[in-house]
Amino acid sequence: MIATGSIAIRARWALVHDGSAARIVNDRWVLVEGDRVTAITDSRPGSANTVVDKPHLLVLPGFINLHNHIFTELMIRGRSEDLSSQSYSTSLVYGLLMPLGKLAMEQLGAAEREAIIELGLIQILKSGATTLMEPFRAGLTHEFAAVVERSGLRCILAPYQFSTVNLGLGPGGKPTYHAIGAGTDDASSISEWRSLHDRYDGAAGGRIRLALSPHGTDSCGPDLLRVIRKLADEQGCLITTHLSQSPDEGDLIRERHGCTPTEYLERMGILGPDALVAHCIYASDADLAILARTKTTVLNCPRTFARGGVTASWQRFRSKGIRTVIATDGYNLDIIEEIRAAGLISKIAAGDSAVATVGELVAAVTTEAAAAIGRDDIGRLAPGLRADLVALDLGRSHLRPVSDPLKALVWRASANDVWATMVDGRLLVNEGRYLAGDEARITEAGASAIEKVWSHPEAQKFLRRAL
Repeated sequence: MIATGSIAIRARWALVHDGSAARIVNDRWVLVEGDRVTAITDSRPGSANTVVDKPHLLVLPGFINLHNHIFTELMIRGRSEDLSSQSYSTSLVYGLLMPLGKLAMEQLGAAEREAIIELGLIQILKSGATTLMEPFRAGLTHEFAAVVERSGLRCILAPYQFSTVNLGLGPGGKPTYHAIGAGTDDASSISEWRSLHDRYDGAAGGRIRLALSPHGTDSCGPDLLRVIRKLADEQGCLITTHLSQSPDEGDLIRERHGCTPTEYLERMGILGPDALVAHCIYASDADLAILARTKTTVLNCPRTFARGGVTASWQRFRSKGIRTVIATDGYNLDIIEEIRAAGLISKIAAGDSAVATVGELVAAVTTEAAAAIGRDDIGRLAPGLRADLVALDLGRSHLRPVSDPLKALVWRASANDVWATMVDGRLLVNEGRYLAGDEARITEAGASAIEKVWSHPEAQKFLRRAL
């Protein structure tokens, strides 16, 4: 059962914030009352209803994971590694992720779809992420909202908008698009989003917010993108999209619009401080200069591309003056290991071991990520701020002795070391256990639902084609 009320957490180390400055303090107690941190003290509070007391805990702000695809990525778990480079670059999104996700929505009942989502959200919470931004097909919004409500996670739901829903692979293995541009698909995407926004934005005590999520430059026409910018300004909501994630995308946008995908989004007014763009792997330096000038945030998901033999260097974007945060993309839901991958790949790509320091990497999933979504009440640990926290047990053999707790976190820890996760002052994970439900039952139900989709003849066709 989720623990609430007055909660005290013993911190051998705590990453505390005074304004924008972060520092490690030793041997403190973090006291939470309601949804806020009320004190960080030397002495143990005497009145807490719940006490988390373990001798080697590192307590820091909960991690903010701003790009993820639970439903579709779980659908291809174990199916996307060791593909040929050609299959990875052309088939992964439109040949596997999208069609299998669509098939699952058609073939599974609501309870089965919820089980898959909760299976993923358990992993998100158990890696210490307290805020998630999740783009997905709009038809899953009701299930996502239900699972977020009971799990206790803070979540920005980002149901997709498309100018065409008829996406697939042509005979040459390249994506095909039908009816791109203005039309009924544009209108229905926006109408559906408005309805979902009216119903869910601010739900679950404010933990659920909605963002606009045009799927990508290759699946959204100019008229739709212009409407999305206008709607974002009206509602004061974020925009998130995929950008320059494949060579084919760049070729297609040049053919259609005579410019790069980044230039296309700028012309449509999408870029800006409220825009978060995922990947940008094939963006040129000139494109990155546009992102820096418009104060657009890049969402870096290095392991998703590493499985395809492609380098996605966090440091490349950061060095161009772009706010760059780290996210999992759903491929592997452990945000701690994603932080480590961002650091390692950055150092290799730059040929410089001094880049991507632990302080910068941790900021990319705390303070920088909070700023990217316009929040000043999360992403930092200080009295008066929201109690979104994670506590890691650094007392295990692979972590001790600890000379620097942040280096231990970034270079040697994993989700298995997360002892407690708290959102809005509610303890959702404690002693490494998910508290909102029966994890074994949820795991079995979610895995069984995915295996049911895999056994469908249509799924077998998709899976064979990707090999």
